[in-house]
Amino acid sequence: MERLIRAFLALVAAERGAARNTLDAYRRDLEDYAGYLAAKGRDAASIDVAGIRAYLQTLAAAGLKPATIARRLSALRQFHGFLYAEGHRPDDPTVTLEGPRRPRPLPKVLTIDDVTRLLAQAEAEVAAAKEAGARLAALRMAAMIETLYASGLRIGELVALPAQALAAAREGLVIRGKGGRERIVLLTEAARAAIRRYRAALAEMRPGPPPKALFPAEHAEGAVARQVFARELKRLAGAAGLRAEQLSPHVLRHAFATHLLQNGADLRIVQQLLGHADIATTQIYTHVLDDRARAMVRDLHPLNDPGG
Repeated sequence: MERLIRAFLALVAAERGAARNTLDAYRRDLEDYAGYLAAKGRDAASIDVAGIRAYLQTLAAAGLKPATIARRLSALRQFHGFLYAEGHRPDDPTVTLEGPRRPRPLPKVLTIDDVTRLLAQAEAEVAAAKEAGARLAALRMAAMIETLYASGLRIGELVALPAQALAAAREGLVIRGKGGRERIVLLTEAARAAIRRYRAALAEMRPGPPPKALFPAEHAEGAVARQVFARELKRLAGAAGLRAEQLSPHVLRHAFATHLLQNGADLRIVQQLLGHADIATTQIYTHVLDDRARAMVRDLHPLNDPGG
């Protein structure tokens, strides 16, 4: 079983460019499955649908959440699909299995006013900073928030931006996202100006060769840690009068997508900008399109009588 798991992970890494975190998650899920099979005296080459269903039932009985069980089942489907494709067994017992039904939550969304307040607070902290190091940190924070909201980048993509990213791009940045997929994202002039202002202050405070990261850490080589940015974002949100516990870098990414759709953007364009491989992932935002469609019918249809 261990040999088959290693072969499966090697295939996923080679053909799909899966990230290390993804591979580690697959390994943990499949090692748990292997332990269950060993305890039952079964193996992956002979287990049937009923046996896999019994395994899923033990997960539910152990108190695992439906989302976790669904992820485990996804790993089993891919693993057994691999076993079938590679000739390790004559069938795939997972094709008829259904995962636990779970509602897909709508993403947490900031209003445009919320984002405006957040950016205003970031600028207020720049203006209030008296010490050079504090001002530089405030400038970096303002530039990162502007960039995140302007582009819809994932936090990992944001902190990975090299220093030459802004200078090398005229209208867009080339981003290598999940699975090694490349896409182009655009920046607003406000975001560009915030980055230029921060980099100018950085060059003045740190003479010599410029850091390789666009948003470098304060006292070490490399980029600012995503955890540091997330913590500062919550603190800034609280100072702006927003609910800090609901604000994260990913919520700013959702705000970018939602506000574009609210203002008439096409869903497939938003898919490309977010770097979603499948339009189904982007369809969590269809509630925005539904609201817009209802508003259009209400306001634009010639036979609709608002008073009638």
